[in-house]
Amino acid sequence: MHVRRRRAPAATTRGLRLGRTGRIAVTGVAALAVASSGVAYASTTVFGHHHVGSTSSAGLQVSSDQVVKPVGQRLLSKYGKLMGSAVSPDARFLAASSTDGGVVLQVFDLVTQRAVWLVGSKAGVNTKLADRSVGQEGPTFSPDGKFLWLPQTNGFTRFAVGSDGSLSAPTTIALPAVAIPPQPNTGLASLSALPGKAAFSPDGATVYVPVNGQDTVVALDAATGAVTRSWPVGIAPRSVVLVGTKLYVSNEGGRTATAGERTIESYGTQVPASTTKGTSTNGTVSVIDTAAPDAAVRTLRVGLHPTAMHVSGDALFVTNTFDDSVSVIDTRVDQVVQTISTRPWSSAKVGYHPNGVTTTADGHLLVTLGRVNALAVYRLGADPQEPVDYVGLLPTDYYPADVATTTRGQVVVTNTRGVDARGPELSFDKGPGTVLATGPGTHSTTGSLTTFALPSDKQVAKYTATVFAQNGWTGKDVTKATGRKKKAVAVPTRIGDPSKIKHVFLLVKENRTYDQVYGDVAKGNGDPSLAQFGANVTPNQHALADQFGLYDNFYDVGTNSAEGHNWVMQGDNPEYTESSAGEYIRSYDTENDVLGHQRSGFLWTAVQAAGGTARNYGEFMAFENKPEAATWQQYYCAATGVEAGADPAALTDPAIKVDDHSPIPSLDAISNHASPQFDTSIPDLYRYQVWKQEFESKGPANLNMMWLSSDHTGGPADPRAQVADGDLAVGKIVDEISHSRYWKSSAIFVVEDDSQDGADHVDGHRAPVQVISPWAKHGKVDSTYYSQITMVRTIEQILGAQPLNQRVAAATPMYGAFSKKADYTPFDAVRNQVPLTEGVVTPPACGVDTLGKRGSAAKKVAAAQERAAAVPDEAQQLAKQWQDWGNQQHFTGNGAVPDYAHPEQLNRYTWYQTHGWKKPYPGDDRLYAPDQVPGADIPGVDGDR
Repeated sequence: MHVRRRRAPAATTRGLRLGRTGRIAVTGVAALAVASSGVAYASTTVFGHHHVGSTSSAGLQVSSDQVVKPVGQRLLSKYGKLMGSAVSPDARFLAASSTDGGVVLQVFDLVTQRAVWLVGSKAGVNTKLADRSVGQEGPTFSPDGKFLWLPQTNGFTRFAVGSDGSLSAPTTIALPAVAIPPQPNTGLASLSALPGKAAFSPDGATVYVPVNGQDTVVALDAATGAVTRSWPVGIAPRSVVLVGTKLYVSNEGGRTATAGERTIESYGTQVPASTTKGTSTNGTVSVIDTAAPDAAVRTLRVGLHPTAMHVSGDALFVTNTFDDSVSVIDTRVDQVVQTISTRPWSSAKVGYHPNGVTTTADGHLLVTLGRVNALAVYRLGADPQEPVDYVGLLPTDYYPADVATTTRGQVVVTNTRGVDARGPELSFDKGPGTVLATGPGTHSTTGSLTTFALPSDKQVAKYTATVFAQNGWTGKDVTKATGRKKKAVAVPTRIGDPSKIKHVFLLVKENRTYDQVYGDVAKGNGDPSLAQFGANVTPNQHALADQFGLYDNFYDVGTNSAEGHNWVMQGDNPEYTESSAGEYIRSYDTENDVLGHQRSGFLWTAVQAAGGTARNYGEFMAFENKPEAATWQQYYCAATGVEAGADPAALTDPAIKVDDHSPIPSLDAISNHASPQFDTSIPDLYRYQVWKQEFESKGPANLNMMWLSSDHTGGPADPRAQVADGDLAVGKIVDEISHSRYWKSSAIFVVEDDSQDGADHVDGHRAPVQVISPWAKHGKVDSTYYSQITMVRTIEQILGAQPLNQRVAAATPMYGAFSKKADYTPFDAVRNQVPLTEGVVTPPACGVDTLGKRGSAAKKVAAAQERAAAVPDEAQQLAKQWQDWGNQQHFTGNGAVPDYAHPEQLNRYTWYQTHGWKKPYPGDDRLYAPDQVPGADIPGVDGDR
């Protein structure tokens, strides 16, 4: 039944524009949700002292400054994140690809609401499959429902589907990698296929596949898997939809670049880009005529990052994920006739992540908004050109990625992150001097399905208020300076008002949980049994917490480093990275991948746009350009030598000098190129010395960013020594700043990029943070819910920068962490208590770290290190195998990648090194070679690689 469309208020006409046909196309209608509601909503202060994982009447607290309480029935999976899905033609089953739990494919019965089949490498699955990769898009059923095709790195795995949802033994359909000339900086020499969302011909004989990694679309014989046809399309094709004989392709990276155009690379392809904000500048849909396969492929321009597509009648709906909109293509004329806004909140235009789309039989358009945890509902017009009406929002679980309707009138939403990291506990071993810690970790990921009958339009409108509250959206969160003279305070309430703080230092570390570092602090909410790097390893962080305050309810949002650095530098983890988590082939961290950058830019560009200055020391950098022969020992000796009074020129000796660069011109221009990015073969003391030299000669910028990576572990020194190195570097940096003339106007934020490599009794996302400033509240325990998002908002608020996206705009700054009265007492760094050379097999030429001891005491410290580093004769061959493995894990040097090593292997490598190659890993009956480790996969794809 056709429902009469409501007339939009006249005040909204500023948000409308004429489409190509002259009809009104809706571009700003979604903003009506705020303007017309008349309801006041709470900001993120309502989360109070909530812990992630706790439940209130509002819902379940998750780590992204949100609560979730979905409409309908929830079906939870404990086998990792659900990445993409498809409903069988008879609407009985839903098949979902998954990652992070040793399961790559799950089949659910939508009638009985239970899982019926699991495929993967995990013990107990129904079908074993060694390949743990899954593509950005979900599986595809054949038109008769008898076959299921799962996209993986270089092809598909095909299964026959039983009437009960069971799957046959797998058949591999290969799509080979293509060799290319080795690329500068990255060394990339081949392009994997990386198939996207496929589509079948109506008779099921042909499968059309977007080959994402090679910028082509191929036609496959469904029976044999042979390629029968290929077409070049745009950059990074994600999905295909067949309408009659026309094949539509969403190209996430848009068109190819023209000569002389500004570009940034993505997986070997130069993408048209903004060199300031580092983001792609266009998106396209290719149109292939399969009836005339030799005809030229046509191109339609849509919004940024077109991903999901759905056809209904003559309308093709395309989600422009980075543009926060949906394009409507009239397939009769192949023109974009509408652009629908998916920006429900008037205070922010960026960051809603429309990523899934479908229509209902009664004339509704449904769009998943991944970063909102909501489903946007619109009432369709009679034809593609008639503007849609915005109805409202329905709450979902954490990060919805797909939506489908069934013949039984059900709406099914696939939620990638479900209820956050509430799955099985994990164990972490970090070597001598630590205990084996077991508890929640960030890789305890979940996914969920939520199923419901679509409520009435009136009910949907009521649910909208729930979604606003769950996201902390208000009409007052983003307020600008009025122009009237205001008294300076530490954190102004209006953006642009004066702050006492002029210099912000952001120190980004790697991978620790709160309990790992602060679990031994009695006054905080810690578990001492999980304190693997307590006060003896991190004396400076403990001293800083005592002096400047302890924050025991702070959360890192991401699962791993690929996500973590995005959250810190962009205030978001863009959908491109969220959906890449099952492969991480195009990129892991997206420092050198333009498609991983949101259109609003980065923290440094926001500060620069506000008139501030920025300086960078290794953070978000991609190309290290380090001398191949340079060793950890050389960097250690250079750093300690300069500390003892040697010539600072030793830091940039050609034998060790780094020439670090970023492909993002705006970042490269503000970076100290001698300051290394991630590399576990460079101690943080060296990074400190490079920074100190510039700080003392030139002073700080308004925003100063530094990557301190030693506490990631995996380098020549053992884990305790590396964490101690990072701790000492932090202490010395704070010591330097606090004894300088800049101290009175400074604030230092010390944060982990993620907390994935440790357990925490509250939640795996809970992480240590330090807020250090004369204006910080000293000596207090602050249990307010804070996150990396609120930290980013606080930095922007101090420096007068506009919030980068809707998540940051909704966050309440950390007002409670700061005082109206300053305490200018400086900080004095504390000497490390663990030798920084502990575990190093080849002692540095300048000698091992003897903790400042002399004479016989120093000899005892050195002898203990020598004994610990020795490899027994009977283990020499095994140790050599592991060393060869370690050389392939990108721990160090040019192309170093955080989290590359598979966790099951890295845990054993660390254990063997730090237990003298004599003791099996807990739970094992013997010592394993790398390829003998149970569950190992080289490379892995579940977060840690």
